[in-house]
Amino acid sequence: MTKLPDFPTSGLPDFPTSGLPDFPTPKQLGYHFPAEFAKHSATWLSWPHKEASWPGKIQTIYPVYAEFVKRVAEGESVHINVADEAMKAFAVQQLENVNADLSNIKFFFHPTNDAWCRDHGPAFLVHKTENKKMIVDWGYNAWGGKYPPYDLDDVIPTLIAKHYNIPVAHPGIVMEGGSVEFNGKGTLLTTRACLLNPNRNPQLNQKQIEEYLINYYGVDHILWLGDGIVGDDTDGHIDDLTRFVNEDTVVTIVEENKADENYQILQDNLKELKTLRLESGKQMNIIELPMPAPVIYEGQRLPASYANFYIANKYVVVPTFRDKNDDRAIDILEKCFPDRNVIDLDSTDIIWGLGSFHCLSQQEPAV
Repeated sequence: MTKLPDFPTSGLPDFPTSGLPDFPTPKQLGYHFPAEFAKHSATWLSWPHKEASWPGKIQTIYPVYAEFVKRVAEGESVHINVADEAMKAFAVQQLENVNADLSNIKFFFHPTNDAWCRDHGPAFLVHKTENKKMIVDWGYNAWGGKYPPYDLDDVIPTLIAKHYNIPVAHPGIVMEGGSVEFNGKGTLLTTRACLLNPNRNPQLNQKQIEEYLINYYGVDHILWLGDGIVGDDTDGHIDDLTRFVNEDTVVTIVEENKADENYQILQDNLKELKTLRLESGKQMNIIELPMPAPVIYEGQRLPASYANFYIANKYVVVPTFRDKNDDRAIDILEKCFPDRNVIDLDSTDIIWGLGSFHCLSQQEPAV
């Protein structure tokens, strides 16, 4: 396996304002991170097994999780990280229960601590002119060290790069896939609440973090929003807030109940979103997506959001919550994706893990 040089991890407070190290970065080598709505060659998942993530409820998530895998596999290969043959056998049984096409599902013996592959999985970049790809292996610390251990999750991207025998870059800083959103034309959307949180990279300021984003995701333009929704233990991931549905259009969640604690947070988010401009200088088209009523389990408000949908080749899979706004959300997203089937899967049990279908998955782009 070829390996790009690691970003130096010493002296980071003195990181040059240009942000360019002495060796070529993925961006300089011609790589970029495509939008999720671009064609995939596969979707990567890590089979759920950590009972502490769904305390008292993990068995209830498998039928819906297996249905999610089944639907994604109808349009692309699904690659699932498992710990061993026993976990594989259990997964196969769950998938057979929903009549999934196992010929399009592959298992990899890559043990993980948890299931949130959006954040610990590989960030695949593709070359802009050549038929090749690489992986960026960002540091992973379970959202600011909240849920140790995370050592197995942290090495997943490099294990996958070794399997493919493709280059892997190690920037040397913490970054999670759910914290960044892309339009595929050079714009990256993120939040200050997450990326500027001192539990991630306290040695870096906003300008320095932008240089990492630009050089290691191959983008040109960084847009920042503010806070995340209540109940989100990731400190404000963008994939619960605002998502690109095409190169110049986003959907963003809004809370219509003024008494709800998310109301002002999401109004501020919407107001700021309207001031932002794309890499082209154009204002984004903004489509408002409602929120479900609060989903509360064992006294805890959960981060239920229709924005946590996953864009697969054939389907857009939308989490729903047995709520009156489920159908409204689906109708809105159907208009956003005329080239795909928009389907809903009940996420009422899965959201007890504090994430949904987008948090659980990471796309591998086609070249």
